[in-house]
Parts: sequence; structure tokens; C-alpha cells
Amino acid sequence: MTTARTRRDAAPSAPPAPPAEATTARPGARTDLLLLAVAISGISLSAPLTASIAAPALAIAFWRNAMAVGVLTPFAVLRHRAELRGIGRRALLLTVAAGILLGAHFAVWLLSLRMTSVASSTALVTTTPIWTTLLLRLRGHRPPALVWAGTVLAVLGVVILTGVDLSVSPQALAGDALALAGGLAAAGYVLLGAEVRRTVGTVAYTYVLYVTATVLLLAVCLLSGASLGGYSGGTWLKLAVLTVTAQLLGHSLINRVVKGLGPSVTSTAILLETPGATLIAALWLGQLPSPAACPALAVILAGLALVIMADRAGRRR
Repeated sequence: MTTARTRRDAAPSAPPAPPAEATTARPGARTDLLLLAVAISGISLSAPLTASIAAPALAIAFWRNAMAVGVLTPFAVLRHRAELRGIGRRALLLTVAAGILLGAHFAVWLLSLRMTSVASSTALVTTTPIWTTLLLRLRGHRPPALVWAGTVLAVLGVVILTGVDLSVSPQALAGDALALAGGLAAAGYVLLGAEVRRTVGTVAYTYVLYVTATVLLLAVCLLSGASLGGYSGGTWLKLAVLTVTAQLLGHSLINRVVKGLGPSVTSTAILLETPGATLIAALWLGQLPSPAACPALAVILAGLALVIMADRAGRRR
């Protein structure tokens, strides 16, 4: 007994293993940030493409989700069947709730564009990171001051780019309220996605999410009388491009990275959709951006940088 204890005491102690974050988190974070950049590029095509599609706004929202479901079905059913079956009851309910919020986000925001100015609708719907931070606070989390500062700064950048054109007419005010509701719905969708993605893979979560949003939007289209067919070949082609870019590469990759980056960073980065859409509209539609575009982009990036810094500092604690 004494000999064994002496040997243990005399043996040199092994150096402490480096924390998991130091060896794995940085490469993973870099990959997630790269995928997030691809996602932002994809969703930045949403507004310019939607503006060019000769179809009702609600029908566009339905078809981009329905087509995505069609593309994902073979992968989900054939290659991820066990993962789909393994989704627990709680995770399934949260995914369905996230799908309802995603469908509601599309529906109310696209409707707001018909009732208020594009500038007001865009500025108000991109309040998503503010709602995300508030919802996190209500859930008991205490976001650092840098998260609050970065969130407000990034939203301010969007306001600088789009301007604030609030009207006092009843229709415009209703449109503004719908845009705010769209931002809140998007925040809930991101938060629920971050929770579900802790235990559920990207394909299974995204598939159930899009199926739920599709069913909801189909019901809304049928109730509102929105035409779901009779389009030209060019319109169907644009719907397919919208599905591949904004839906499959955009929201699907957002669902992929929210697990690693967290809801605060992800929702704040989505604000880059606005300058991205402005640039695409300038190159494709000839709609030149305002002189405030470059300063606004700098402000948004500064706000996003603060949120990322706060998130990394929190993970190191």
C-alpha cells in the first residue's frame, strides 16, 4: 500500500488536457461562419426574386416551402428515416411550433409589403435580433451588454439603409404591425431551432419544419383565395431558383449553423440580408443603392462583430 502510494506520488503528473473549445470550437466556428455567409447570400436573393415573380405573395411563400419539401423528401425518408423516427415528443412539438412560426413569418411579412412601404416593412421585420435577445432574457438568460449594444447597432444599420417611412394611415399602420409580427415570429423560429438542434439533426429538423410551414401556408392560401397555379414557365423557373437559393441554401443552412453559433449571432447576422438584397437589386434590377448603403453595411458589421465577441467571451467562461 505504501509502495503503491509512493509510486503514484513520484510519477510525473500528466499535463491537463486542453479544453474542448480550444481544440474543436474554433475550426467548427469558422465552418459555421462560412456556411452562414452562404445562407445570407441565399436569403438575400429572396426579396429581388420575389419582386420579379408574377404570382401572389402568399403563393410564393407556399411554393418555396412545398418545393423544398419535395427536394428533401427522398433524403429524409430514405437516408434519415431512423433519425426522423427517433425525434422525441418534445423535440417534435417544438419543431412543429418552429414551422408554424416560420410560415407565419413568411405570411405576415409578405402581406405587410402590400400594405406599407418597403422601407418600413424591411426595417421593422429586421427587428428579429432585438426580439431574440428579449425572449432570451424572458427565458432566464442574461445576455451581456455587448450583445445588447451589438444588436441595437446592427438594427440601426438597417434603419440607416432602408430609412424610416412610417405613415399614419390605418392600412400602413396595420402593415407596420404585421412587419413587427414577422420579426417576432422569426425570432421565435430561430430560438426554437437552436433548442431542437441540440438533439435533432439538420435534415430531420428542417424536413419537419418545412412540412409544417407548407401545410400552414397552404391553408392560408386556400382561405385567402390566392391562386396556386396557372403561371408561366418563367414564373415556375423563378420559383425553383427561389427555392434553391433562399430556402434550401438560405434557411436550411441557418438551421444547420444555429446549433453551433447560437440564436443571438445567427439572428443578428440575418440583418446582412438587407444590404445583400440591395446589392443584388443593383446588379440585377438596376436599382442603385442609396449613398447610405456603405456606411449602413459598416454599422451592421460592427454590430455583428460585437455580438460575436460577446458570444465567444461567454463560451470561454
